[in-house]
Amino acid sequence: MNLSLVERLVNAVLYEGYILYPYRPSAVKNRQRFNFGALCPESYSLAQRGTDAWRMQTECLVLGGRRATLDVRARFLHLLARQVGELTTPLHELGEGTEPDFQIVEKLEVGDQLFQTWEEAVERDVSLPNLNLHDLVGETRRLTFAFPSARDLEPLRDESGKIVAVIVRKQEPIEGMIEVAAERAADNLFKVSVRILNCTRLEDAQTKSRDDALMQSLVSTHTILSVREGEFVSLLDPPDALRDKAAACQNIGTWPVLVGEANERDCLLSSPIILYDYPQIAQESAGDLFDGTEIDEILTLRILTLTDEEKRAMRGVDARARQILERTESLPVEQMMKMHGAMRSLRPTEEDER
Repeated sequence: MNLSLVERLVNAVLYEGYILYPYRPSAVKNRQRFNFGALCPESYSLAQRGTDAWRMQTECLVLGGRRATLDVRARFLHLLARQVGELTTPLHELGEGTEPDFQIVEKLEVGDQLFQTWEEAVERDVSLPNLNLHDLVGETRRLTFAFPSARDLEPLRDESGKIVAVIVRKQEPIEGMIEVAAERAADNLFKVSVRILNCTRLEDAQTKSRDDALMQSLVSTHTILSVREGEFVSLLDPPDALRDKAAACQNIGTWPVLVGEANERDCLLSSPIILYDYPQIAQESAGDLFDGTEIDEILTLRILTLTDEEKRAMRGVDARARQILERTESLPVEQMMKMHGAMRSLRPTEEDER
């Protein structure tokens, strides 16, 4: 398994749609975020009659003998609310255990920097390793996980060194569960089921907005499965003998595909974004732009044509948006030219084959 290749692909999926061009919070397309793979608390999902899911299910086929062993990873983003608080009275230092008086504002200029209210994200990774396929038959393995609430203040100082504002970061608790089970589909063939559940308790769910629910959701949720002493069966292009069994796999809110080098069958990515087997990130790409439906060259040119004020707003979103801007502005001409076009392969036509 090419771990580097798999990790690059997984990270691209994890942050797909995190922030879209023109990379500013004020843009309409960035006001309703995280539309891929969001698992809301069960109570909120039921209150919305299933409009937003609270669970995800992956089913796949694995060929393997007695020693076949499965590793399961669930990855998702845990949102972090970042608010800008303007102090009513400037301070020199924040007292130990005390909190200054401040009011939350949408944005604030401190010196030559712009700070904006925004939702950041923390990566979460939960694993169930070394699961023997034979032992899984008839015995569901469950793992509960929880991430607690958190809150901290970051002081912002003016040119004289006085604290004039604070960045308030707050994270709500989330709880979840992973369930892994297997059943025999034929000799040395197993159907594996992986379910990811959001078990977070959300009070008065029927009165909550989607933004409220997202703060306690598993966002951009996806599953990575790897097998030793065995191999996965492609669900997109299964062997004829296994076509019916592949079609019987029920995947809810996710699509499993083979990942890694071509023809490797030891790793499967089940993501909320529809992909083909062995998806790749173009080698010409200079880095993540969080929008896989766009062309890197077009987005790069658009970023370069932003006004100074628009770039300033983009720079003030968060570290990820700032990195896009800095990388784009320092992109060498040679790298830009590589984005203009590339020919991957040529396949003979029927006429050529005659």
